Amino acid sequence: MSDFLKLAYELISKVIYNVAEWIAASVTGFLKVFFTGWPEYIDIFLSYFTQFSIPLKIVSVLLALLLAAIPVVLIILLVRRIIFHIRLRADDEDKTVLYKEIGRLNRQVLNLMDEKNKILAIKVNTMGGTERIPYMGASALLDDTIPTVANVTDQAGTVRLVSGVSSALAEASASGEAAAVQTSSRTAVTGVLGGNVQINAETNIGEDTITNAAAAAATAAAEAKVKAEERERNIVIRFPKLSLVDKKYLDYEAPEFDNEITLQELTGRFRLFAASQLHLYYTPEIVRRFVAGMAASRLLILEGISGTGKTSLPYSFSRFLNNPATLVSIQPSFRDRTELLGYFNEFSRRFNETEFLRAMYEAGYRQDPSFIVLDEMNLARIEYYFAEMLSVLEMPGKDEWVLDLVPTAWSGDPAKLEDGKIRVPDTLWFVGTANNDDSTFTITDKVYDRAIPIEINERAAAFACEPQPQCLVTCEHLAEMFCRAREEHPISEESLEKMEKLDQYLQTRFKLSFGNRIIKQMHDFVPVYVACGGTELGAMDYIIARKILKKFESMNVSFVRDEIKGLIVYIEKTFGRAEMQDSKEYLQRIQNLY
Repeated sequence: MSDFLKLAYELISKVIYNVAEWIAASVTGFLKVFFTGWPEYIDIFLSYFTQFSIPLKIVSVLLALLLAAIPVVLIILLVRRIIFHIRLRADDEDKTVLYKEIGRLNRQVLNLMDEKNKILAIKVNTMGGTERIPYMGASALLDDTIPTVANVTDQAGTVRLVSGVSSALAEASASGEAAAVQTSSRTAVTGVLGGNVQINAETNIGEDTITNAAAAAATAAAEAKVKAEERERNIVIRFPKLSLVDKKYLDYEAPEFDNEITLQELTGRFRLFAASQLHLYYTPEIVRRFVAGMAASRLLILEGISGTGKTSLPYSFSRFLNNPATLVSIQPSFRDRTELLGYFNEFSRRFNETEFLRAMYEAGYRQDPSFIVLDEMNLARIEYYFAEMLSVLEMPGKDEWVLDLVPTAWSGDPAKLEDGKIRVPDTLWFVGTANNDDSTFTITDKVYDRAIPIEINERAAAFACEPQPQCLVTCEHLAEMFCRAREEHPISEESLEKMEKLDQYLQTRFKLSFGNRIIKQMHDFVPVYVACGGTELGAMDYIIARKILKKFESMNVSFVRDEIKGLIVYIEKTFGRAEMQDSKEYLQRIQNLY
């Protein structure tokens, strides 16, 4: 056992000795590096310094100063660190003393309130009555039950004092005047005490007591009114832009609309308005396609080369209807619906509204057509940021055109928001402009199927005309004109048979088909196009070229190039050599690309 103790002693002592030697060596090394080693540094410096040229001497001095600054900086940092810790400890001590002082003051406040409650209880009990109000102490501050007046005075009739005062307060508070509250309170107290209630003989309520009670009641009512107004002012307005729209249309009076105009007059007057007022020129064909596209879909896509008037067309048409369109510039960073509709900021408790959302909300107040222009809409993927809108607009019932903005409704939300949801008004159209170049995305078939594409590749020639005024038309009248056009200019049975044959040919040779959506759009587009002054085959030609044959762009046309030539021959044989020029030109252009 003694040998083991010797072993343990020698091992432990050796470890302690080595640790102490390491600490001493560290301290000695630190002092030698930064303090005691200076004579050696100076000797080395002087032994070389005298041999150097002037430039090298300057560099040597700079090096020496840099090395000398290192220990100085370390000492300064060490001192600052020590001072910082000392200040932290002092602050902690000061805070501890402050917290103790606050606790002492809180206790004193509670004691004073306790004494005040005792005094009030004594004063109330001296007023007499069969029951005495027990002292409740500081716990009265936390309890919901408050002693009633019935405990203060006799139970025979004094309760009516409270009801009398309450009625007077309610009557005077409705007028909002403190003087009236005081007068009514005084009258009620005096009346009840004077004739309706026999007060206990020991009770001594004088004129001053009644006056003071009435004044206190008036003050309480005034304070309650101020607090209620303050709470009303502090209601969070989550949608400031939409709330401004509510105020804008609070006293809105609709103008007199022209409900006698026809579609052909509408398109003709628009061309004259754009030329005379805006110096913008469009062919009758483009205007017919635009108006007929409005009848077939809520989304129109204007394609073509830059500078042909894609953006100016919906802008000028909305100016013609005296309801300027809202322009929304699409950014390449758009990824989801929040880019258009905005989002709720949990920190600020406000909804970050966009111009798109404001324009869509304002369209719900108007009776005339409204337009939102999505400029350069294919700079980002349309099926990403516009996907929800595409789905909503496909709903058969317009009551289902609803978008969720926030999960619940708050007081102060805009008038036309229902349970945090906004309704897409049936007076609104979306018009997108698209360029086809390296900076844009290809518009997918999902988007094309739901929209009406209008290709604008050339500018119309300028022409002179007399100034044309604006035209005010309601959406209701516009819908009536579309409905009347479908009744007066339905697609003929002959054209439907030819379209059915073309559909079978495309299914057999190219696996392409007229979908139900395209058939419906054709039945809406063609009659309106004819009512605007066009021809039935011209409208069908345009729809077939832009909605059916455009699908060739997504196919490997090199395998079916010879079949395209046969398709052109079939179209000429079925519809006539002079008809369907758009479709034949489009097929020839596709064939030349491969």
